[in-house]
Amino acid sequence: MVQKSRVYGEDIDPRYGNSFISNKNAVATPNELASMAANQILIKGGNAIDAMVTANSVLGVVFPHMTGAGGDSFWLIYDAKTGKRHALNATGHSGKNVTRDQFNREDGMDIRGAKAVTTVPGAVSGWIEAHERFGKLPLKDCLEPAIDYAYNGFPVGDSLAKFSESALTLLRTYPSTAKVYLKDGVAPYIKGDILKNPDLGKTLEKIAVHGKDAFYKGEIADMVTAFLQKNGGLLTREDFANHKAEWVEPVSVEYGDRKVIAPPPNSAGMVTLQILGMMDHLDITSLIGQEEKFIDYFTRATAFSFMDRDQYLDDPAFNKVPTDILLSKEYFEERVKKMHDPSLGPPENGYAKKGDTTFSCAVDEEGNAVGVIQSLYWEWGSGFVAEGTGMMLQNRGAYFSLDPKAHNTLEPNKRPAHTLTCSMVFKDDKPELVVGAMGGDGEPQTQALIIMRILNQHYSVQEAIDAPRWLLGRTWGDDIRGLRLESRYDKEIAKKLEELGHINVSMVENFSDLMGHAQAIRIWPDRLESGADPRAGGLAIGN
Repeated sequence: MVQKSRVYGEDIDPRYGNSFISNKNAVATPNELASMAANQILIKGGNAIDAMVTANSVLGVVFPHMTGAGGDSFWLIYDAKTGKRHALNATGHSGKNVTRDQFNREDGMDIRGAKAVTTVPGAVSGWIEAHERFGKLPLKDCLEPAIDYAYNGFPVGDSLAKFSESALTLLRTYPSTAKVYLKDGVAPYIKGDILKNPDLGKTLEKIAVHGKDAFYKGEIADMVTAFLQKNGGLLTREDFANHKAEWVEPVSVEYGDRKVIAPPPNSAGMVTLQILGMMDHLDITSLIGQEEKFIDYFTRATAFSFMDRDQYLDDPAFNKVPTDILLSKEYFEERVKKMHDPSLGPPENGYAKKGDTTFSCAVDEEGNAVGVIQSLYWEWGSGFVAEGTGMMLQNRGAYFSLDPKAHNTLEPNKRPAHTLTCSMVFKDDKPELVVGAMGGDGEPQTQALIIMRILNQHYSVQEAIDAPRWLLGRTWGDDIRGLRLESRYDKEIAKKLEELGHINVSMVENFSDLMGHAQAIRIWPDRLESGADPRAGGLAIGN
């Protein structure tokens, strides 16, 4: 049965037009297998933290082009027992021997290969740290679904098949990678093929039995660092042994009668909050029905936020990020006054970065709420698998600058600035919405937009995710600057945006991957309303 969208009037598949409604708990991820595995953990008596350990470990097996144990993550957790909000920084530092002099300033950071692996993977430390503090079920139970898929195989989905084909040259470059992610080391897996990764199964088993030390101080660390150094990599066993995830205070902003929180720097959480803070100083309701004006204001707020991100975002252990000023009402008021200052030029002239990610979220019947953003950075990360681990390693360090005067300049033992962020909305000190999205520059834009669509324009969660989106800047592995809109928008809107001073405005396909993959859960007094992005084939499910 086909129905009409309440918001845009186009025919939509009812699987994507309606939010998933549940009474006790809910989970949403960009992959059906990960969502179902996490939901089973909830059914077995696990809580939202257990479910997110399961979801993110499974994603590393079945969604390996975007995320995995070889990447980084940030967590947002609301602990219902204490009413406290927590952020967990599970991102890795650069190696103690990694310096700018090891890279060619003209060529920039290495993007792929062993030398691109300049930071220690932090995701596993996030799984274990969150689980040790808040989990209910044994860690081995939470990791068992991922281990099973790794050993016994899983059917390749649309996203993995598409990104395997598009990255075929990269996957063939390194024999250890080709062995794992190409059929017979040569051909890409296509949709429906069964992919097995027993080496990754062994890696996850070691983590399940021996915990964090297996990854950072034991055999896994030995295998990864020895193979990296053999191939010109820079990380050492000591770099792994010195890594730990850190509990940090979320940053926040008032938005209407709500408070929105996000992970602090080195996360780009402040970008989402800045967009919301500026838009909160406008009469949003007056823009309903004038989509081009809404997009115009939103993208100008985004451009201001990107300028601040590119100038200030850094590892706060090296340079303090002035979030107290950048997230103040006075600063937002000043920015809004300059939104249409002709001397600043069009917002499309702003800076842009690259990235890829997965976002997953869960809420349990105890009231705990969790959002996890986990990533390899670019699709397929470094493209480099350490022999015997089955694990794709990230290239997050490619985000560092080689300019010694830049805040985010490469230095030893430093965390890079991160595109990764997710958000949680509170009303009367209780969580109301957990939301996040992958997609480089699109992450903060999509999160802020979905929050506004739900709170200000009264979309359902699934409608807010499904509705056409836009992207200012770049997404993963992409060099195009400008403003792109999904083709469900009327082409007249593009023309009107150009009349409002925008440049490089173009249209892309409907439900485009370029717009990222978003998931969200809204918490009502009597129910949970969740949604997952059709752009990834995600699934929202619960009980």
